[in-house]
Amino acid sequence: MALSLTISDLVHQVSSLRAGDDLLLSGTLFTARDAAHKRLAPLVNDKLPLPFDLANAVIYYCGPAPARPGDAVGPCGPTTSARMDPYTPLLLSRGVKATIGKGKRSPSITEACRTWKAVYCVATGGIAALLSRKVTRSEIVAFADLGPEAIWRLEVVDFPVIVAVDSLGNDIFRASEAKP
Repeated sequence: MALSLTISDLVHQVSSLRAGDDLLLSGTLFTARDAAHKRLAPLVNDKLPLPFDLANAVIYYCGPAPARPGDAVGPCGPTTSARMDPYTPLLLSRGVKATIGKGKRSPSITEACRTWKAVYCVATGGIAALLSRKVTRSEIVAFADLGPEAIWRLEVVDFPVIVAVDSLGNDIFRASEAKP
């Protein structure tokens, strides 16, 4: 049975979440894919103003498709997370508490989650249209010129994810590789 958590609850309970936990998240997610990460990193490193507060933020590796009339957002499935690995430790060190995407991460991300008490969650790929039904509101908050790779603020209700890497460094992908 999935645990329903607001983003605030996730932030406060991050240390008690375990790899394999099913979650239903409600609250604000910020999307960021490759191009947005390439723009965010220098802003963070140079201590310049950021488009959103990284403290206690949840970043969803997603590039939403255009919304149909009446919908908050178009299909919004996860993208492959490994492409963000070069940037993730920096963002976690500045207070990001969770990232969401698909696929396994490098050992450096497992270590970064342990070091900065954060989690990496996976959303199911291939169900982008269904995930969009969990979004109640969306707006671009930065880098609009990037189109779908802009940073979006998504308000979600019961957004389904699985904790893939917990704050202790447990990793569902490595655990499954170790089984005969």
